[in-house]
Amino acid sequence: MARGNCVIATDVRHRTLAAPRLLELTFKLVLNSVHHMRKLSVFNQISIDGYFRTPDGDSAWMHQQDDDAEFNEFTASNARGGGALLFGRTTYEMMASFWPTPAAAEQFPVVAKQMNSLPKVVFSRTLTKALWNNTRLVKGDPVAEVRRMKSEPGEQIVIMGSGTIVSQLAQAGLIDEYQFVVIPVVLGEGRTMFEGSNKMLNLKLTKSRTFRNGKAFLVYEPEV
Repeated sequence: MARGNCVIATDVRHRTLAAPRLLELTFKLVLNSVHHMRKLSVFNQISIDGYFRTPDGDSAWMHQQDDDAEFNEFTASNARGGGALLFGRTTYEMMASFWPTPAAAEQFPVVAKQMNSLPKVVFSRTLTKALWNNTRLVKGDPVAEVRRMKSEPGEQIVIMGSGTIVSQLAQAGLIDEYQFVVIPVVLGEGRTMFEGSNKMLNLKLTKSRTFRNGKAFLVYEPEV
């Protein structure tokens, strides 16, 4: 992602092109294991002050420090995996507008192939159909549906973006792991992943790594 993209915060094209790096990281960090009971993970990039999205939905701020060879090597070394992907409507529409395109296939061929072929679930009460390949639209309760999915054997499930869904599933105790890349930037305002949460969630750090570009990779699990 070109560094200049961060300047054009309200440009829809730049917001769309910022999404591939988030998704590329997600594939490389969390889609790697098979479980008898399906593991549910969250992956998000967040600011120092805890936001994963600006008020206008821009995500170009996540890529201001992407010129770090060590960080790029870290992401590039984890580019394989499978699983099911979960989205809320906003994240789904952003991703579905990019990954099926020729630009995605040219810029990120491995990840684009995965994104277009893996099973996907979008939770929405307003969408009438989901046209992206291998996507299932669920209009019902996300908690009930995810509880059903987790009870089935198979590869792990990953939530991308989708703060409203994360909040609901966290409160229901269904999320097994949280993976964050903390970006060294303060946004001042925006959206958090836990909007609407009404109870404390205690987490324990299970893994961490820092990079020369100032980013930190943190993995947490809920405390039992």
